[in-house]
Amino acid sequence: MTVSSTNVFSGIAAEPRGGLVVFTLLVLETDMTDALFVVSEEGYWGEECVEPLETLTEAGVEITVATPSGDPPVVDERSLDPEQVGEETAEHVREVAETDERLNDPIPVAQADADGYDAVVFPGGHGTEWDINQDKHARELFRDIVEGDGKALVVCHAVGMLGFARDSHGAFIVNGRDVTGFPNEWEEGIVDEADRMPDGRKLPYWVEDEVKEAGGNWDAELDSDTSVTVDGDLVTARGPGSSSAAAETLLEELGV
Repeated sequence: MTVSSTNVFSGIAAEPRGGLVVFTLLVLETDMTDALFVVSEEGYWGEECVEPLETLTEAGVEITVATPSGDPPVVDERSLDPEQVGEETAEHVREVAETDERLNDPIPVAQADADGYDAVVFPGGHGTEWDINQDKHARELFRDIVEGDGKALVVCHAVGMLGFARDSHGAFIVNGRDVTGFPNEWEEGIVDEADRMPDGRKLPYWVEDEVKEAGGNWDAELDSDTSVTVDGDLVTARGPGSSSAAAETLLEELGV
């Protein structure tokens, strides 16, 4: 696993020797695990970002946030609606989205180098279909992390990126890999007959269709409460309810 940062702790130990007190400077270096979150400016789903963000932070992972332009990401208002997600989740996600310094001071994704991170996390949300999944630099970052020594966690609609991302030889990265993601059955309950979203935007594609077309072995495990799939260096998660399990799985894969 790539180690990209180091924390240094120091202290002084006093030890009596022959009537004298000898002071020794103690220095302890500990390797840090670094993760990059690539978050949509067109509407990320709050829980799918906040759950992994907090879980990894609590585990001691150093986190940087990137967006396509470097402007702060934009949370999907539906993921802040108590009727959609519950009052407690809505309030907590809103607080984090408004106050977390990392989310509010991102770097442009073009400036991110996969070699500097142990993991890259792509939270979902319908907004990813308009920016992250189509972004050249985001797809290159995904390619570099899975071809290198790191891990990628891709959640919900961000899994749609796998329908477009190619490896260094031009082949679809997802071809032959086991994955989960936002299923067609759920999408049918959101868009109208013209594939228009509740806000009027037309959904450009359906995640399940694109990933299957690119050769992915799709199983969203609709009979299960959560769905997280690990295939080598790639971790995918179905949706908001799988966000916490996905973060825990990523930590296990990183050995944290």
